[in-house]
Amino acid sequence: MKKIVLALALLVGTVTFAQNKNAKATIEVDGVCNMCKERIEKAAIKAKGVKVANWDVNTHELKLIFDERKTSLKDIQQSIAEAGHDTKEIKATDEAYHKLHTCCLYRDEAVRDDHKDDKQ
Repeated sequence: MKKIVLALALLVGTVTFAQNKNAKATIEVDGVCNMCKERIEKAAIKAKGVKVANWDVNTHELKLIFDERKTSLKDIQQSIAEAGHDTKEIKATDEAYHKLHTCCLYRDEAVRDDHKDDKQ
């Protein structure tokens, strides 16, 4: 019986420590401008456990540092989608997308073209 309890305690301890409190990840998020940057970063930070969120306007990469014990990449992406921005895994609803400022409508080719000069 002692061996079973010890083995179970060891297994639970291993699973607990397997999650990283300072996990790093990069995800792609659609957007076109600095207003998008502010919104994306704020939405990511809103997810419990996210410590750092930095989105690059040119590469569309969101670099994250987060606590895997408190949140997951899926939860973070869901928060971003709720703010109106698409990720590779989760697309924003049309309702959330259309709440964005007209200059931030990244799905519109004309809007993307208007922002090309801003990125150089």
